[in-house]
Amino acid sequence: MSQYPPMASLENIPFPQRQSHRPDDVDSLEYMEDSSSPTALEGQTARKDGSEWKPGKQEYAVMITISVVSLMVALDATILVPVLPTLALGLGGTASDAFWAGTSYLLTCAVFQPFIAAVSDLFGRKELLLISIGFFTLGTLLCAPLAKNFPVLLAGRSLQGIGGGGIITMGQVIFSDIIPLRQRPKYFSMVQGAWALGTVLGPLLGGLFVEKATWKWCFYINFPFCALGFVMVPLFVKLRAPKSSFVSKLARVDWVGGFLFIGGTTSFLIGLSWAGVQYKWSSAQTLAPIFVGINAVVAAVAWEVYFAKEPFLRPRLFSSLSSLAAYACAFGQGALIFCALYYVPFYFTAAKFHGPIQSGLDLLPVSVLLLPGSIVVSFLTTRLGRFRWAIWIGWAITALGSGLFLLLDVNTPTPTWAAIMCVFGIGNGMILTSINVAIQAISKAEDCGRAAAMYAFMRTMGMCIGVAVGGTTFQNVMADKLHQLGLPDAIAKNAEAFVHRLWTLEPTDPVRIGSLEAYVHGFHAVFWVMTGIALAGLLVSFFIRRHSMDKPLESNFVLDGAAGNLAQDQEVVQTFEPKSGHTSLSSTTLSIDCFEIPDQHSQQLDTERSEKVASFLVGPGGWRVPIDPVSGGPLPLPQRMSQASGSLPQLPQATYSAEAERQRLSSVVRSFP
Repeated sequence: MSQYPPMASLENIPFPQRQSHRPDDVDSLEYMEDSSSPTALEGQTARKDGSEWKPGKQEYAVMITISVVSLMVALDATILVPVLPTLALGLGGTASDAFWAGTSYLLTCAVFQPFIAAVSDLFGRKELLLISIGFFTLGTLLCAPLAKNFPVLLAGRSLQGIGGGGIITMGQVIFSDIIPLRQRPKYFSMVQGAWALGTVLGPLLGGLFVEKATWKWCFYINFPFCALGFVMVPLFVKLRAPKSSFVSKLARVDWVGGFLFIGGTTSFLIGLSWAGVQYKWSSAQTLAPIFVGINAVVAAVAWEVYFAKEPFLRPRLFSSLSSLAAYACAFGQGALIFCALYYVPFYFTAAKFHGPIQSGLDLLPVSVLLLPGSIVVSFLTTRLGRFRWAIWIGWAITALGSGLFLLLDVNTPTPTWAAIMCVFGIGNGMILTSINVAIQAISKAEDCGRAAAMYAFMRTMGMCIGVAVGGTTFQNVMADKLHQLGLPDAIAKNAEAFVHRLWTLEPTDPVRIGSLEAYVHGFHAVFWVMTGIALAGLLVSFFIRRHSMDKPLESNFVLDGAAGNLAQDQEVVQTFEPKSGHTSLSSTTLSIDCFEIPDQHSQQLDTERSEKVASFLVGPGGWRVPIDPVSGGPLPLPQRMSQASGSLPQLPQATYSAEAERQRLSSVVRSFP
């Protein structure tokens, strides 16, 4: 394997012609002054790394399509937040049932994401995106017209989670296929805008439906978006990939690893969600699924590392301290934002007696400022090529906002809680973009799609665990406070449903006064957890090292009609990274470097076996002559190079070299190992 970083594939580039490729024929090379210094070539390079890349109509069509289906998922993820108390009453369920209406969606949304991304490498991006929309549509059918009880509703929410997770991860992967990393934050802000809009409208529409119509409209609203997705995806998401038979694709899927990972994470999350809510932490119902889940995930990791031929989890995504820190930040941000989305509206409902519509409006400071913060960071990171500053500042502001939540009580005035929400929203907007960019900048260029999918998984996993931990914390702390006040702790187990009874009690009723105090005590416990997560995120973020955003766009999938395809056919540009230890023949004429010839029988480029390292001459302007040091004959153009300095023009026709210089060059080339 080469010690140099992988470069973009150059398979289709016609190699410049010359009369002879023998090493002693160096007198056919023109002797001239080298005008291709790194400074002079600066303006010619970086076409592939995206600094000059601009989208065309086809790319914009794909972005809009992803934004539309992402808006649907964002609405569905937040629309039930103010509806849960009414939903529990309407289907005759408990607070635990209402809790699982949200958790079941997040659980399946998280656990299937890495596997869906891996399968899309084989079966295609468009195909997996359509299948995900199909799962989401089927789940919506079960939730809206068919659900008469909680088991059917939970089954529908689980199917929606699979579809929603697929839509989220495919959006991330498709963007990494068509947009260079340097420009990706700027254009992905379109999807983030859809998410922010869905986050704003979700609670508002949920409250409106439950007060003016029925909670089932929270699911009916998805059908128009599903129809748009089924039309727009086949029309615009036309990504071509290497073709192979359906049977061979099935054989290449990592079924064993997928079964162990999905089953293990599901078992672990179920046990964690039960802990302290439905069963005690020390009970067998809690410990057994957690123990089974941990062991299954460990077995999955071992399988991926040692046995899988084509692992769906790529271990090298976690090969550095920076990547581990970035994924930890994504996990923490997911846990933080969903704790806020679930328990801040609950605070307004229980402690401030706001109705469902008003509770949705109360989230506007967070949702409205999250989008501008995210967009500003997107444009600045694209322009500056730096992202760590946004992570650090974002976590600091978020930690401040989370800590300020502890000031909330039953008498907090509106300007105070609105200002606190603004601070929290700005911080989360900065983190949302910068961590996503960091994870993809840390990974190799060919791993950006999988890294983006892993970011989505870690963030969704954080959402699921954040809601579970928040629910456990709130219920247990509230129950302890109720016990201290001499009130039944059963109120804590049905906290959502008890809110409606709380509204009917007189202001001087001791039950109302004590219950309100217990509610606020429980909310403060959740806010303490959020503050701890934010401070931990800030600390961990300092382990992220500086990485370049100027990565080449490497993907097996090509967008039909993409703006960048023609430009790549007309001009081939590579990145020059000088390495120590290279042999230089002349500072003004030629240099020698090395490349690898990939084994033709290798299945994967990233695990290729390489034949003997050969040599080539690099001339003025960046052109090069590949030479076999043994036979002196021409060699195939390499797919991985250690050096390149700009365009590859045709070799100059005029030839001149002094005899002494010719002999010197020939002797050096012959002795090159």
